[in-house]
Amino acid sequence: MNRQVRIIGAPMDLGANRRGVDMGPSAIRYAGLAAELDAASVAGTTDAGDLPVPRAEERDPDAEQPSEGSAKFLRETADVCDRLADEVADALDAGAFPLVLGGDHSIAIGTVRGAARDADLGTVWFDAHGDFNTPKTSPSGNVHGMPLAAVLGIGDFADTEWANAPNLREENVAIVGLRSLDGAEREAIRESEVTAFTMSDIDERGVAPVVEDALDVATDGTDGIHVSLDMDWLDPKEAPGVGTPVRGGVSYREAHTALEMVGERDATEDVLRSLEVVEVNPILDEHNVTAELATELAASGLGKRIL
Repeated sequence: MNRQVRIIGAPMDLGANRRGVDMGPSAIRYAGLAAELDAASVAGTTDAGDLPVPRAEERDPDAEQPSEGSAKFLRETADVCDRLADEVADALDAGAFPLVLGGDHSIAIGTVRGAARDADLGTVWFDAHGDFNTPKTSPSGNVHGMPLAAVLGIGDFADTEWANAPNLREENVAIVGLRSLDGAEREAIRESEVTAFTMSDIDERGVAPVVEDALDVATDGTDGIHVSLDMDWLDPKEAPGVGTPVRGGVSYREAHTALEMVGERDATEDVLRSLEVVEVNPILDEHNVTAELATELAASGLGKRIL
């Protein structure tokens, strides 16, 4: 990768119900992100710092709500995601590559909208969860379970300017590694044109063929792709420091293989527009191993190789 990488921190913890994920960007930096990116042979890195995020204790989570259902801290989430979208779009306009550090997964609304502002975008979504709930279907009202539905304009998000990314089509979205879905969310994904690969698909076929297919879906007729990496995609034995761990995730080596394939596709086709790493919670981590793994996987996605 010959591009300059711009690191953007988004210490959001308003979208989840477990505190601590706001320290994720700091933990990832502390775990050696700069050194890992140097090892990936990127042209250089700049750090734009962290976006300011309101403190949950100072706000009313129900101050603004949709017409149906619940979405906690909706006003604050919209504001942060609007500003993050601008930061991502500005980085791309300057010829830099935006690497966004979360924070909970609600920040993906901003990252995707920024990356799709002037381009037809596809996305590969590495996650244990579908993130396909809406305020109407969500059992918790936590927005970190809604970002994919939000950027696709599903349900309550259909006419929401701060969330909907019109240059992202369902047929160019691939979710990889699903293993935990709510009932309504499962039905919504089945009825959509999104391509979903479960952990059973990875077990049966292997991670490499699944990721190859996912990349084909995301790049078909698009100008580039966004890769969203939720660290709970990995098995909790590999990545314990996440807010919503689910047993049966990918292994350390499978995760590296997947991100290396992203880097390889980018090296040959120049398809990667943005990358985010989310849901690192150092309060729940063990000796910062999840943050360290996050730095390694980001570097693999940006071109780091064993040989």
